[in-house]
Amino acid sequence: MQNSPMPAPLVRAGSGPISRPNSLANEVYEAIYAQLMSLQMIPGSRITVDSLVKEFNVSHTPIREALGRLEGEGLVVKTHLVGYRAAPQISRRRFDELYELRLLLEPDASAKAAALMDEDKLKALQEAAGVMARREGKDERLRYSTFARQDAVFHDRIMEIAGNELIRETLGFQHTHFHIFRLMFHSRVTEEALDEHEEILAAFASGSSDKAAAAMRRHIEQSRDRLLPAFE
Repeated sequence: MQNSPMPAPLVRAGSGPISRPNSLANEVYEAIYAQLMSLQMIPGSRITVDSLVKEFNVSHTPIREALGRLEGEGLVVKTHLVGYRAAPQISRRRFDELYELRLLLEPDASAKAAALMDEDKLKALQEAAGVMARREGKDERLRYSTFARQDAVFHDRIMEIAGNELIRETLGFQHTHFHIFRLMFHSRVTEEALDEHEEILAAFASGSSDKAAAAMRRHIEQSRDRLLPAFE
């Protein structure tokens, strides 16, 4: 019987063979996710399981598990008898609707979160915001895909503190942060968003609901303006 080849070390930026067999499915997920978020996998393009098996030097099982998870997050589309594709980018209309929804819900939730803020909650938000690790690593594409998730977690934590689970679930179900970050790859998107996270944290630290709502509103409006050029 032929021995299976030993996996090589994990390669950064979502490409190359995968190691760490104890968490293999998660490693494969992270690698494919990084390629999707940094647009190395072009939106709408076909994803071939066999090619990923060869690229990552793993079996079909962790690949399919990872793709199933990504399908649940709206990043991958599976069609019967056709297979997997990278999800298409959101339309301009969907983009406008998402930002309208966010502006209706998130500033108000931030005001409520500020009123409920304490030292432990603020510390958790500071860790989630990505500010402390903003310049770690030289791989811009990996940093970009990592921040897309950090941004989602940061906003979700604020919704959690605000205490309205229906609003939190509604926003979470949209997978907004994954879809907007796939519109374009640019380091400016990350750096400016991190500056705005710092402003939101400062507002929370002040204990002012009005400042927290205003900081969140500015952040969402500036995020919208940064990404609008993707539709030009």
